[in-house]
Amino acid sequence: MLRKTLLCLLVVAPLTGCHRTTFKDSVLTKSAVRYRIGELPSRWERVWLEDNDLAFAEAGTGRAISVNATCTGHDDPSLQVLTRHLLSGFTDRQEVSALPLPMNGREALRSRYLAKLDGVPVQLELVVLKKDNCVFDFTYVAPPGAAADARMADFDGLLSGFEMERRG
Repeated sequence: MLRKTLLCLLVVAPLTGCHRTTFKDSVLTKSAVRYRIGELPSRWERVWLEDNDLAFAEAGTGRAISVNATCTGHDDPSLQVLTRHLLSGFTDRQEVSALPLPMNGREALRSRYLAKLDGVPVQLELVVLKKDNCVFDFTYVAPPGAAADARMADFDGLLSGFEMERRG
């Protein structure tokens, strides 16, 4: 699923919209949950993708960020298992780091991978959080090395602004 999403982000999304969600002033509302993310600089263009709550791309750079919450239809897998699900479709995966991260009163897992997507090298920064029966995943994909590091602070800002509230 992530592979299809990334292909849409990097290739198709700048050309057409794929999917809309309710999002205003950095707050996303779904039927079961409402959450906020940190604001991104204006260089990030919002794109619409099926199977993602939010997605952003930086035109012409190969950089993309996606955010998703799943509050139904999942068991209780570990953060490591959830991270491995996000890697589906990537080849030559190399884990660079995997560290616990405090996030919104819980422990999340932040992982960095080098991989290939259809033969193209990418760097992935993945954060997975479980809270109140919801799974949140945050993905930053970019060309490896300095190109990825150049916008890592943007991704960190998005993460630092994350707050979740349960609805209903």
